[in-house]
Amino acid sequence: MIIDCHGHYTTAPKELQTFRDAQIAGNDNPGPLKITDDQIAETIRGGQLKMQQERGSDLTIFSPRAAGMGHHIGTAKTSQIWSENCNNLIHRVVKLFPKNFVGVCQLPQSPGVPPANCIPELERCVNELGFIGCNLNPDPSGGKWTDPPMTDKKWWYPFYEKMVELDVPAMIHVSMSCNPNFHTTGAHYINGDTTAFMQFILSDIFKDFPTLKFIIPHGGGAVPYHWGRYRGLAQDQKRPPFSELVLKNVFFDTCVYHQPGIDLLTKVIPIENILFASEMIGAVRGIDPETGHHFDDTKRYVDKAPISGADKAKVFEGNARKVFGRLTAQLAKQQ
Repeated sequence: MIIDCHGHYTTAPKELQTFRDAQIAGNDNPGPLKITDDQIAETIRGGQLKMQQERGSDLTIFSPRAAGMGHHIGTAKTSQIWSENCNNLIHRVVKLFPKNFVGVCQLPQSPGVPPANCIPELERCVNELGFIGCNLNPDPSGGKWTDPPMTDKKWWYPFYEKMVELDVPAMIHVSMSCNPNFHTTGAHYINGDTTAFMQFILSDIFKDFPTLKFIIPHGGGAVPYHWGRYRGLAQDQKRPPFSELVLKNVFFDTCVYHQPGIDLLTKVIPIENILFASEMIGAVRGIDPETGHHFDDTKRYVDKAPISGADKAKVFEGNARKVFGRLTAQLAKQQ
């Protein structure tokens, strides 16, 4: 099985955006979201499912559109209502296509509100909807970084305790940038990935939570390319080697959109820490004129990477089953 650990519902029916537009205009709860199963099926069959079949993947770990989370918009109540509706939509996708998708939830984060506020929604999504993880935004302010770092015990630890209790990982994923200095997908996303890793290596978070797991998407931002820099910075701060400090808890996906980038990732990062992903129909949707293939057709890059067949099996499937502790059991329920 080839498991894509990073997919978003970027093709949702237009009624979802209409609902959000009403929230942005000041109506926290515009009323019931009226989308039919036929509408959902049409968007999936013509989008993510079509891409799965054409590119040769089998299962997508699926969540609401990352840029659409928009945690900086409105209040915690706004975010709660929006997240519930988005997560319910993902659940409906999974019910319609149980062999092709499994859910990961958006969290109702809001600037200045402790992440513990998100615990009820995480519990609902895991215990009632069968989701296997969450997307966790290190900067719900949308590029202004007003909340404490992810290693702040008072702010973040209650949420981590719940993650460990439920045995679910989090993908570290920022949302839309409202700071004109940071393009959302070209700068803010990569900033968030890189910033989270730097925070982790300066902390004892994984001593406090030995089984806590994070996936840093987009190939880890700048981290693999500057691996020596981060090892050196950690060494200067008298931190343990990365094998002890982070590599039992932090993983990287393959949302890297050219062959040299994937080759670098597989040479620098231990194979056990790499999960296949494409984020298809996401940030980069065009065709690369140098290859004639879509930039985000990342399976092609992994297929050609200079690693063994056994290592490719880990990247494509084995590592995802280890990181997402609920995945295997949930798939059995969905079949």
